[in-house]
Amino acid sequence: MTSVRNRCASVLLLASFFFLFSPSDAHALPAFARKYGLRCSACHEAWPMLNYFGQKFKDNGYQLMNDRDAPIWQNNGYWPVTIRISPSWHRESSDKVAVDQAATGQQQITAHGFDVGGLDMLSGGTLDKNISFLFVLSSDETAAFHFESVNARLDNLFGSPWLNVKMGKFELDNIVSEKRGLTLTANGGGFQLYHFVPVGDNNFLGQIGDNQFGLEWMGHSANDRTRLSASILSTTDGSPDLPGSNTYTGFFAGSQAFDVGKLGTQRVGFYAMVGQAPTNTLTSGGVPIAGGGFGNKSFSREGFNGIFYLGKLDFQVVTQHGSDDAFFATSTAAPAALPAGARSAVWNGAFVETHYVYNPQLIFIQRSEWIRMSQQAIPGTASNLGNIDNYVLGYRYMPFMNSRAGFAFHNEYSWIRQRGTAPDGTDLTSSSLLLGFDFDF
Repeated sequence: MTSVRNRCASVLLLASFFFLFSPSDAHALPAFARKYGLRCSACHEAWPMLNYFGQKFKDNGYQLMNDRDAPIWQNNGYWPVTIRISPSWHRESSDKVAVDQAATGQQQITAHGFDVGGLDMLSGGTLDKNISFLFVLSSDETAAFHFESVNARLDNLFGSPWLNVKMGKFELDNIVSEKRGLTLTANGGGFQLYHFVPVGDNNFLGQIGDNQFGLEWMGHSANDRTRLSASILSTTDGSPDLPGSNTYTGFFAGSQAFDVGKLGTQRVGFYAMVGQAPTNTLTSGGVPIAGGGFGNKSFSREGFNGIFYLGKLDFQVVTQHGSDDAFFATSTAAPAALPAGARSAVWNGAFVETHYVYNPQLIFIQRSEWIRMSQQAIPGTASNLGNIDNYVLGYRYMPFMNSRAGFAFHNEYSWIRQRGTAPDGTDLTSSSLLLGFDFDF
């Protein structure tokens, strides 16, 4: 159990750095503003978060549905490419880390200094009328690149906004988007709920926050108030070359927007991810064989979400129920026997992210997030083992936003606690502080 806890502490610390140094994949392209002669604020409540008009523009396949949509009508000098990077000073602290030199075997570790996050290179738009694409080449802070997004979509088939088909690697169609998030710190840059894995669980394939390979149907009403989508995904968590077995995951989402007088347009929705994945793999000389997975078991994630406006305040609310089969929850390779009494791991979580938009150039951000285990895989395990509390505070000041470039001065603090995952079995607490520049061109 001690080794498991040590590994959990290491995983939590590594995950924190992953959130900071992985590229944000925020699809904010000044290129679109250049193409149509619009201000960035036409589509963004605060860059890179979309407003209602921006969501409608995206749902239409990056089109305004006029004669300027097709590339043939574009100025030959127009090139739809954006780069984004975030140099910063940041401080990372974890209160209990296993240390050989410490008398107690653990101590607090704090590191700080100047740094840089990953680089995003984005391109998107239309290949022809009603044929759109998105391409995002991303790197970590060492300039190791990978394809974060690459997809093409057939829009408005047979003249209907209800018939849009996308194929490739893409963000799951969820109205509360992590990829367009406003936060950047190690502990607050991503949504814990979208990536949660219980202690002792080895199922990393059900992460809603990761871009996935698959095929998506998406439909919406002409005014974009009603939205529905269904996707079939390779169960690889976005990894290329079919590393697992021939298993698939389904993702389903829908939302409805409605007017509330002067408060504006509110939106509520649901989502569900239901799939199977292998728990074991064939080997050759002890080396796993690509595509040789077997022992498929099930997992699911279901949630409700909403975006609500109250004057200059808006709230993003997400609730989620998650479940992993006992083989995942106990990291048991089928067909081996499960530990005595083993059962599925079950948990519930929620977060509320609040934005105060003082004006289009200054936004204040707060997020409170909680994840609670409902059922541990092994009876007798502490009921709160792995529970997470995460709090984020920050602001973004954007001295200018135009059709050529965007720039933000970003300050943020985040704090996270996970129950029972420190080396000594107590709670593990970490914090992040970041001051930096976030810009695209």
